[in-house]
Amino acid sequence: MMTVNIIGAGNVAYHLYRALSLSPKVKVLQVTARDYKQLEDFVTPKLINTDFSKIKDCDVHIICVSDSAIAEIANFLCGLKGLVVHTSGATSINVLHQLSRYGVFYPLQTFSKHRNISFREIPICIEAKHKNDVEFLKTLAFEISKDVREITSAQRKTLHLSAIFVNNFTNHLLHLGHEIVKQNNLDFNILKPLLKETMMKLEDMTPFEAQTGPARRGDQTTIQEHLAQLSEENQKKIYTELSESIQKTYGKEL
Repeated sequence: MMTVNIIGAGNVAYHLYRALSLSPKVKVLQVTARDYKQLEDFVTPKLINTDFSKIKDCDVHIICVSDSAIAEIANFLCGLKGLVVHTSGATSINVLHQLSRYGVFYPLQTFSKHRNISFREIPICIEAKHKNDVEFLKTLAFEISKDVREITSAQRKTLHLSAIFVNNFTNHLLHLGHEIVKQNNLDFNILKPLLKETMMKLEDMTPFEAQTGPARRGDQTTIQEHLAQLSEENQKKIYTELSESIQKTYGKEL
């Protein structure tokens, strides 16, 4: 039986707690955060801890806090024997250098509380100072995911940067599209089949191969008509810059 402590009360902590609690080979000993109310919605009451000086030792302490708070939290764990890992995509493993055993346990996914998600499909990127701890983290990760990869800090930062483009920026574009249809009294749901097919294409094609649209075709007439339809300067700027980026990408073909 592997014993685990979770430190944090945000989206990652919420989903890791749920996933690890379902494994018959993992026992969550404690979930720690400063605010009891942030934990009481999803953590068994007897496991809740709000005193960082009373964190119990265990096999793995998983820090699920904002990047800027990781080093501060690690200071509370210096006297413990267990392996300490953080879950950040953008933070180096070396932020935990003051500890004797440390690593990274990074689930590459976007998380929102109270939205059900299957951890089995989520890639978990692991890294550790000691080889034995790498193997231990693999064992733990495979308890909740079928996709576990040993990734260096440099590689993880690259993945995180790419994830910003494919997830965060894409979601912002969806927000802008939602605003455009809403402003014109149209139903955003009509676009959902298009969104599903856009994602499904990636099962068989690269994003480069899947690109369509007026910028891909070099259709300047349609591009100018679209720009004339947009009333907000920010939307015009984003449309123009993305169209120019697409045209540069396929310039030799146009």
